[in-house]
Amino acid sequence: EGGNSIVEVIKSFNLRYVKLQFIWLICGLFLLAMVVSIDYNTIGDYSSIFYWIVIVLLIIVEVAGAVRGNAQRWIAIGSFTIQPAEFAKLAVILTGAKTLSKNELEEKRFKDFLPVIARFALPIFLVIQNDLGTSMVLMVILFSMLFVMGMSYKLIFGFLGIGVIVAPIMWFNFLTPVQQTRILVFLNPSLDPTGDGYHVIQSVMAIGSGRLTGKSLLSGNTLSQLNFLPEPHTDFIYSVIVEALGFLGGITVIILYGIIIIRSIQIARKAKDTFGQLIVIGVVSMQMAHIFENIGMTMGIMPVTGIPLPFVSYGGSFMWTNMIALGLVLNVGMRRQKIKF
Repeated sequence: EGGNSIVEVIKSFNLRYVKLQFIWLICGLFLLAMVVSIDYNTIGDYSSIFYWIVIVLLIIVEVAGAVRGNAQRWIAIGSFTIQPAEFAKLAVILTGAKTLSKNELEEKRFKDFLPVIARFALPIFLVIQNDLGTSMVLMVILFSMLFVMGMSYKLIFGFLGIGVIVAPIMWFNFLTPVQQTRILVFLNPSLDPTGDGYHVIQSVMAIGSGRLTGKSLLSGNTLSQLNFLPEPHTDFIYSVIVEALGFLGGITVIILYGIIIIRSIQIARKAKDTFGQLIVIGVVSMQMAHIFENIGMTMGIMPVTGIPLPFVSYGGSFMWTNMIALGLVLNVGMRRQKIKF
């Protein structure tokens, strides 16, 4: 009888996602190996070409992108889709690092940062209306790089001040009604408990029901199995993990992410040049933004923006982006000393 229960649970899973995610993982490992095998300075020489290819793809998405749910973020190729906004993160990390590393002046003024700000501004402008979450991640990457390169606190707070002034303009002219509602629901989930607030309420309930060690999947009464939890394979995957494995499983995932972040920062500190250091800082800030936002939104402490969880959420474009990013970090770590023959 126990065997039959296990078979029924396995049948209840959508194995199509599992099979495809395994394919994305294998392809991602191949891309990681390719990135590691080429010196990151050589990759940097072609970063501008990669950047403009991504910009063209983002424009195609704006003009004729495939729509899913309420968002237009994909380019359809037959039955499969790619999400150029994910690759935009890699493009700005590489071109941003290349642009900033050329400027090694001790005393840096605002105009010295304008070229890299312009590099980030274009993709942010192209994605903000359909993908607020990705535009926020790009901004985090930009400010992390500028901070490491010595932008003064006065300039950083100046940018934040401009952001506060521009916020009303963004709210009324750039954010869609869906994005506005998500932000309002974040401030008060009970504002729309059967609509946009439903996702957050169900997610928090799933996390709470996991308790210390989690619910057995064999029970068949988890919120994710009963389809109460929206997007359980992408946006709310962390809720599924905590519901099934409890607090211990959830904290284990966070600890593993912490190890990746700490090891990456150590690689950045030992990098042989500024370009390598900035690449790693860009990757770390990208991953931290994703981890903090995704886990935060499942707990109701961050707005729901559709930001996936690195290496865990389903999606080919996202898996490949993370694998390439990890490859770049390993690349910098391997080449921290000049290779002698």
